[in-house]
Amino acid sequence: MKINNTDIEKFLTPLNIDKLNSIQQASLEQYTSEKDMMLLAPTGTGKTLAFLLPVLGQVRPNLDKVQVLILVPSRELSIQLEQVFKAMSTGFKINCCYGGHSFKTEKNNLQHPPSVLVGTPGRIADHLNRRSFETDSIHTIILDEFDKSLELGFEEDMESIIRRIPHLKSRILTSATEMKKIPGFVKFSDPVLINHLSQHPAPKIELVHLPTDSASKLETLFQLICHIGAQPMLVFCNHREAVDRISDLLFERGIIHEIFHGGMDQEERERALLKFRNGSHYLLVTTDLAARGLDIPQIRHIIHYQLPSKEDAFIHRNGRTARMNACGTAYLITTENDEIPAYIHKDVPEMPLTADAPIPDEPEWETLFISAGKKSKINKIDIVGLFLKAGGLQKDDLGLIEVKDQFAYAAVKRNMVKALLPKVNNQKVKKQKLRIQVAK
Repeated sequence: MKINNTDIEKFLTPLNIDKLNSIQQASLEQYTSEKDMMLLAPTGTGKTLAFLLPVLGQVRPNLDKVQVLILVPSRELSIQLEQVFKAMSTGFKINCCYGGHSFKTEKNNLQHPPSVLVGTPGRIADHLNRRSFETDSIHTIILDEFDKSLELGFEEDMESIIRRIPHLKSRILTSATEMKKIPGFVKFSDPVLINHLSQHPAPKIELVHLPTDSASKLETLFQLICHIGAQPMLVFCNHREAVDRISDLLFERGIIHEIFHGGMDQEERERALLKFRNGSHYLLVTTDLAARGLDIPQIRHIIHYQLPSKEDAFIHRNGRTARMNACGTAYLITTENDEIPAYIHKDVPEMPLTADAPIPDEPEWETLFISAGKKSKINKIDIVGLFLKAGGLQKDDLGLIEVKDQFAYAAVKRNMVKALLPKVNNQKVKKQKLRIQVAK
């Protein structure tokens, strides 16, 4: 059964999407519940809706069992998928499982099984080992960002999961790169192929080379950040140690920023991305963990503090900019000790830097932590009401609000925070006293 146009319009409206793009339209037209399908398209081209919309037509209401399983390579992509699905207001339940999240909470949620379950292969395999949910009603499995999952070493977990689903009818695989060979455990059978890799124009990315010496590399990065100014930018490193070293320098120089890498716990990583989304900081220093599958805004500037050894990683880093026909600039910082990879042309123009660029202005927004969330029946309307009525803010003083299960975050104009906090901290909302403070 396929979903009708009325339902599609209803699902797209909350996402502020007017119409389907070409890959989404093609998947709806070509997908059937008894067929396998492969979606190949660059990052940022709408693959998530391209597999969610066709599958929704196959989900049965009033069946209290998992019917669709989505495997993704990262915690952040799990959360992002869950948020998109919930925003669509389909009427079907979805749960999210990933490492770093409370296993007990996940297992309790699975006692009332969702129609759609999304998670990382390792955590889903763990739940299956502990019999947290049954697989006999799962008819569709989606292997999202499958190439990345293989790259991260999830093959054994994915094979184990697929082997435990007895009545699997359809497999959907998505990838941002061409896949020459699909591992046998997927058991693809004459899949429908929707390949849009060549149909999207190459991103309009300008490469700029900044050669320097080893002793001056951090200083060159600092000067470049000042040259770019208060605009969203990502600084990519190959190792988390380099991320931490850069962060130390930026703190010393008074530049507001956040870091993002696998050594951080899940709450820290989510908070860093949230601050980047809501404009509380414009600079994120990260490893390749942020190169794919994250819900972050359009980035104009990508800085390669360290060049990756593989071209795919370079492409995915740059894929964070110049999306949807926009333009972007990728800066390559190299020293005499760096070997320029073969995938980079030798004629990349150099850009001179001066040491007199001022430190960028502070971001316009600051993030506040609120000590209650969905589990306490606190919603966005409650927070808006408190900040406008008790806090005296105007609507334009309040930015993005994100409500989690146990707490919430709100972006507020930075110059309003000092006066706001005494007015709203420890105020009662729905009979609960809220602790409100600047998010660390």
